[in-house]
Amino acid sequence: MSNLHRENQARVTRRQLFGSAAGGVGLAALASLLGRGEASAAVSRHGAPGLPDLPHFPPKAKRVVILWQGGGPSHVDLFDDKPVMRTLAGKDIPDSVRGTTRLSTMSSSYSKWPTVPSIKPFRKYGQSGIALSEMLPNIGALADDLCLVRSMYTEAVNHAPGVTFFMTGAQVPGRPSLGSWLAYGLGSETDNLPTFVVMTSSDKGKTCGQLFFDYYWGSGFLPSRYQGVRFRNTGDPVPYLANPPGMSRTGRRALLDEIEAMNAAHLADYGDPEIDTRIAQYEMAFQMQTSVPDLVDFSGESKATLDRYGPDALAKGTFANNCLIARRLLERGVRFVQLMHSGWDQHGNLYTQLAEQCRDTDAPSAALVTDLKERGMLDDTLVIWGGEFGRTPFGQGNPTNPQGRDHFGKAYSWWLAGGGVKPGTVYGTTDDFAWNIVADPVHVHDMQATILHLCGIDHTRLTFRYQGRQYRLTDVHGQVVKGMLA
Repeated sequence: MSNLHRENQARVTRRQLFGSAAGGVGLAALASLLGRGEASAAVSRHGAPGLPDLPHFPPKAKRVVILWQGGGPSHVDLFDDKPVMRTLAGKDIPDSVRGTTRLSTMSSSYSKWPTVPSIKPFRKYGQSGIALSEMLPNIGALADDLCLVRSMYTEAVNHAPGVTFFMTGAQVPGRPSLGSWLAYGLGSETDNLPTFVVMTSSDKGKTCGQLFFDYYWGSGFLPSRYQGVRFRNTGDPVPYLANPPGMSRTGRRALLDEIEAMNAAHLADYGDPEIDTRIAQYEMAFQMQTSVPDLVDFSGESKATLDRYGPDALAKGTFANNCLIARRLLERGVRFVQLMHSGWDQHGNLYTQLAEQCRDTDAPSAALVTDLKERGMLDDTLVIWGGEFGRTPFGQGNPTNPQGRDHFGKAYSWWLAGGGVKPGTVYGTTDDFAWNIVADPVHVHDMQATILHLCGIDHTRLTFRYQGRQYRLTDVHGQVVKGMLA
């Protein structure tokens, strides 16, 4: 190997290191996902287009917001009422129902399987008469706008693999997330905010120990410009936006123009897409100096609107505040917003914590849907509410007095609204114990395929070649669930 070859290899390695650390320090934290094409010479200062052949067909949803409920919301207690379980409370769920279902190690060796019915009553909501827990009155009030899916299922039995499975299409980290695929394929509709924004929150008591790993919104083997930009839940949403002392906005613009010219020349020499990403990061940081302060200025929000989101609407880092910011992001052209809220892991505190979780999330979730509807945005905005799995129909802990539920992926529930889904409907059916799906199963890959379809994408055609193989979000699986479509 020549000295020149060795020197070039070292330079590429260092460059890749800085590019891959884009989410960690300074302006690199502002991965903007702007621009398209791995060999473009410079980044446009306007909303960047996606791939030339996308969308494959007219989309129903122009933007997507995921209200991720980390920990596994209990479908048995919230979405899938089973009167039979009330008559059999405390009795073992029959072997014929349980079969050979794979469970977590916390309950896989149980010898007793006491039936635990819903801890609060259900009631029917709206003209559609969809039955939901009385712990979700605000979401229930939107029943006629919802498509409630009671037949989701997954192979994952633990949290991180379950979240990773839906977000990236594989239980092992390393592949691009859903938001990154959409950013890569469809491009940006705004030039002053990222295409893909992530915000996280937790229950007030911090009862759920699960962490939100950055690969849940990572770009995997796609260029790092397509990764999600995480807004912080304390202090300023994005660090290092303000100019340092003595630096004017005009001076910053001139400096960035000179840096861009140098980076463009370097890109022309090496063709490394991470250089293009770096150019985009600096440009996005400059644009966000004005867009982010406006984004979090709530002075123009009416009292009635703030009241919808609940008492925590203006409290930084809460799910309510994140939902309000999400609506403002969507209004400003952000294509994909991912809110991640933890606290649904009720292994031993089902009878206390589940109601607390519902109080924290019910009103903000419903307020976001209502706000979008009033602004004429719900029809082309897809709202998704769900977690990595559900909870066991049997009780966890002392079989004579169980206080929780374990993870359960054999059957669980999500709801969706807007963006081309069929409103006021229930899709899928489970048995009398909410254990087995008896009609219209929806696998994780099926849901991914359906979401992409609503965004105008044939999931089998949105691919990226990596290490000699064409990859896609749905791997080699997935079918569009036509029964969910309006």
